[in-house]
Amino acid sequence: MKTIQILLLLAVPFTAMAQDVAITNAKIVVGDGNVIESGTIVVRDGRIEQVTAGSVRTRGLTTIDASGMSAMPGFIDAHRHINNLEDEAGRMQAQLEAGYTTILSGGGPAEPVVAMRDRIESGAMNGPRLIPSQGIRLADNTPESARAAIRDMAAAGIEWTGEISLTPQPRPSLHDIEVLEAIVDEAAKVGVVVQVHAVSTSAMVAAVEAGVRRLVHIPNKDFVDRDAAQLLADTGTISLATIGFGAPVFGVFAEDNVARFRDGNEWPEAIAGANRDAQDRAVGNEIGYTIVNARTIWDEGAVLGYCTDTRYDPWAGLRHELESYNVMFSMRDIVEIMGPNTAAYINMADDLGTLEAGKLADIVLVDGDPMEGFWNMLDARVVLKEGVVVVDKR
Repeated sequence: MKTIQILLLLAVPFTAMAQDVAITNAKIVVGDGNVIESGTIVVRDGRIEQVTAGSVRTRGLTTIDASGMSAMPGFIDAHRHINNLEDEAGRMQAQLEAGYTTILSGGGPAEPVVAMRDRIESGAMNGPRLIPSQGIRLADNTPESARAAIRDMAAAGIEWTGEISLTPQPRPSLHDIEVLEAIVDEAAKVGVVVQVHAVSTSAMVAAVEAGVRRLVHIPNKDFVDRDAAQLLADTGTISLATIGFGAPVFGVFAEDNVARFRDGNEWPEAIAGANRDAQDRAVGNEIGYTIVNARTIWDEGAVLGYCTDTRYDPWAGLRHELESYNVMFSMRDIVEIMGPNTAAYINMADDLGTLEAGKLADIVLVDGDPMEGFWNMLDARVVLKEGVVVVDKR
């Protein structure tokens, strides 16, 4: 009988095992600019019930003493390539251990991500909340076939396109724009969000003028002028900065102090669509464009969100992106970009992005104070997803 009870317990979906929790003695980085130096977060039924300075009654609650730690909203990666992974369970657990509780798939076939999502939601596998997306190529479609593809996505329950690439230079083609406009029109009818890969100012402006309001990446081919940045602000367009694109990574693929692109191959030659000089040599100036453009877009009042656009180790990707943000942004700005702004990008601002009553209890407890520096975001000690402790490294 005991064996049967154990098997039944193991079969209970992970999401059904949420506890009512009190996180005490935490520095609470709310995510909206406010910081509570020492406070308590009460979680019931998977949502935040209370966030307050000081202590509250915790009788009947599982208590997590967060002394020396800071509570932050669960990290959201709004563009990561996660389909066709080996060791899916290990990779998904690594995402949680880096602090990610929500991931929007970067594109490609939706089916592998749907399968992973379903395994996570059923409790068969531990992992972050996954949002599938479906790739669609402008060059392979006519306006009519693109409309049909969007309808097929909606019928399959896929609510996001993957990144739709627009020709960056000298500008998108007439065919690109005709097909994209058809996609945007059809997507609005069936409830699909259109994401565009726009890596030049001309492509970015063309996408916005076609009605796109979600841009994956900011331009890395040229500098964005203030009028183009103001267009983003005026139309409510949100861009994922991917600010570290083009910056070399070290110590991820090998400990040999060789600069590599994020696919592990030599930098700058391996940069996807690398900028080149007159002799066709990769120049590696993408990082200069992205960090300046991010600041220009931000200063004009447009919204920037966060993503990594990587396939490699999630902790290393987090570190790489934060190091690049650190060049141009304060920690207060970084918290806003990663929290409420990215939650808005994925249309989950009512549920995620800040630590406030009523929101889903996606919470990361990091060692130290992130407001002192991004490095204190790189040691997630405890991670809760909808009130469930999914990582505990105490």
